[in-house]
Amino acid sequence: MSVVAEPLELTESVENAIRIASEPSKLRITDVRVATIVGHGYYPILRIDTNQGIYGLGEVRDGAHPDTALRLKHLLVGQNPCNVDYLFKSIKRYGGDSREAGGVCGIEIALMDLVGKVYGIPCYQLLGGKYRDKVRLYGDTPAPRNQTPEGYVEVVMRRRALGLTFIKFDLPARLFEKTPGALVGSATKHEYHQYNQWYVPGRGAGPRISEKGVELAASICAAVREAVGDEVSLCTDHFGEGYVTADEAIRIGKAIEPYNLAWIEDVMPWRDIAGHKKVADALLTPVAAGEDLYLWEGFREAIETRAFDIIHPDMLSSGGLMETKRIADHAERFGIPTALHACCSPVGFMANVHLGASIASLVAVEHHGLDLPFFRDLVRGMDADYMADGYVSVPDAPGLGIDLNEDVIRENLRKNASYFAATNEWNDLRVGADFRGHEDD
Repeated sequence: MSVVAEPLELTESVENAIRIASEPSKLRITDVRVATIVGHGYYPILRIDTNQGIYGLGEVRDGAHPDTALRLKHLLVGQNPCNVDYLFKSIKRYGGDSREAGGVCGIEIALMDLVGKVYGIPCYQLLGGKYRDKVRLYGDTPAPRNQTPEGYVEVVMRRRALGLTFIKFDLPARLFEKTPGALVGSATKHEYHQYNQWYVPGRGAGPRISEKGVELAASICAAVREAVGDEVSLCTDHFGEGYVTADEAIRIGKAIEPYNLAWIEDVMPWRDIAGHKKVADALLTPVAAGEDLYLWEGFREAIETRAFDIIHPDMLSSGGLMETKRIADHAERFGIPTALHACCSPVGFMANVHLGASIASLVAVEHHGLDLPFFRDLVRGMDADYMADGYVSVPDAPGLGIDLNEDVIRENLRKNASYFAATNEWNDLRVGADFRGHEDD
């Protein structure tokens, strides 16, 4: 049975945070457990326990199954968590693009949090230090129910009222589907629904965005820009990702160029690097992408061919703290900045703050939990005004600088989910082992 220590005191003084009673060389992982919260989707929170009562917190990406982490438990138990790079290289082959990376990335973050607590230093220090004391946020803004220019102005101005000076809003496919005359042709009938989740742009009816559809997108951007003024950075999401062809993305992109957006996001399916490059080369507005790519190797082609004007990794898919820092540093060599995609609980959010502090070429870090009234209350260590003026202070407390608020998490657990219950059923599984019909000696 693992022993879990009382939470570390969250302190501003690094000097007073070092655990002088710990013995890092004798530290061993004893357990891996999960508690899944209902937020904007599901947030599986990961906890790695040790024989010295210290634990680390991580997060499996939204939409990913907690089992992507638990199936790796047998590779971790008995290991020294301070050997983060060694353990990461041991488990990274079991991850993949998008949500398949959830377990690997969540484990890496929990290990980094744990090491920071052992040595009494914040996670950004483990990444080489920081370039700023406060990290700029950009606020995600879902499309309004009333998908008109007036409806968009209303929801964006709510974000502006929070003090945000960098705001993203969605221009999704349903914008065109629900507006009479915005599409031409008709969708192919009798298709299996599940295949439609994996779009090949142009299949079926082919290119469909009409002149009215293009004008609608432009009128929304014009109204939002006029409402917020020139001092607010704006970007858009979701009209791509396989819903439109590269040529349609270029048509829409050219129509909204007069409104000086910071970027348009995910204009093509994530694996289509050449398609992203075609759009990026044709537009004056930057193209941002990469939230579903995994590891440095997953970003290499897009960076070295300049298919993305801005890389946009989600650290819960790209490889966690250290790997995403490597990706950002590689992009910087090619003159490409980094924005961080983050749809997560405060655990993943604060990991992104530490990462953002450590990236020289950072644009901003996403905040996707703005509509969750209990977001900040899930943890201890975030002030009531933690995002004052659209920036969040980088904590100097050990590890991620936060700890869990058990009562609030229990109130928001997924149905039938437990609060870090035992996971003994994962103790003896062998992932990728060489089975020959006998037990190891």
